[in-house]
Amino acid sequence: MAMTMHGEVQLPASREAVWAKLNDPEVLKACIPGCEELERTEDNGFRAAAKMKVGPVSARFKGRVALSDLDPPNGYKISGEGEGGVAGFAKGGATVALADKDGGTLLTYNVEAQIGGKLAQLGQRLVNGAAKKLADEFFANFAKAVEG
Repeated sequence: MAMTMHGEVQLPASREAVWAKLNDPEVLKACIPGCEELERTEDNGFRAAAKMKVGPVSARFKGRVALSDLDPPNGYKISGEGEGGVAGFAKGGATVALADKDGGTLLTYNVEAQIGGKLAQLGQRLVNGAAKKLADEFFANFAKAVEG
């Protein structure tokens, strides 16, 4: 099943500060809902594990994320894939752009992903709702980390 999501978040910090936090594994690990491990790899990416629950399906996903098209402090492209055993898989990418706005930084994101397995059987509406909730939670946590 294909899934797309986009949005923007106003953050109370400079682009340089937001960029630094977006590339800090400790900050990201603390902000990603359900994240159990996140560690930088030598190839401009991360190895991650996260526990997620979408409707009745609960799983521990393990995966890799790669960063490309790096344009500090303006943005980058993230691509990755994760396996959740019988729950299914997810793979896709996102573009993240940073721009100066109202004395802070406007972060804009566009996500395109494919999911399969039990997750895909839950239906588009439930999966999109869960993805939006996770994104909202991440950005609320990230805004606090940027302020702090």
